[in-house]
Amino acid sequence: MDLLRQISVLPNIKVCGLMTMAPFVEDEAAVRSVFKGLKELAGQAGSARIPNVEMKYLSMGMTHDYAFALEEGANMVRVGTGIFGER
Repeated sequence: MDLLRQISVLPNIKVCGLMTMAPFVEDEAAVRSVFKGLKELAGQAGSARIPNVEMKYLSMGMTHDYAFALEEGANMVRVGTGIFGER
């Protein structure tokens, strides 16, 4: 929240949401915990009504965990490996 407040006063910058990546582990609970935490932070940020900060996007999840991310509230996911294959 402190970082969002600092960013909010910068000219020509508008925060439109938050993004995270969960650890690349098989532990579903650990992955979900990261996603839940970011959703909670987004809720706090939205309630704080910080100027130039809007919580329109919650970007979390990648090809291997996007289903969990969607279940936890993501409205944007990154699935490059799912589309383009392994590098």
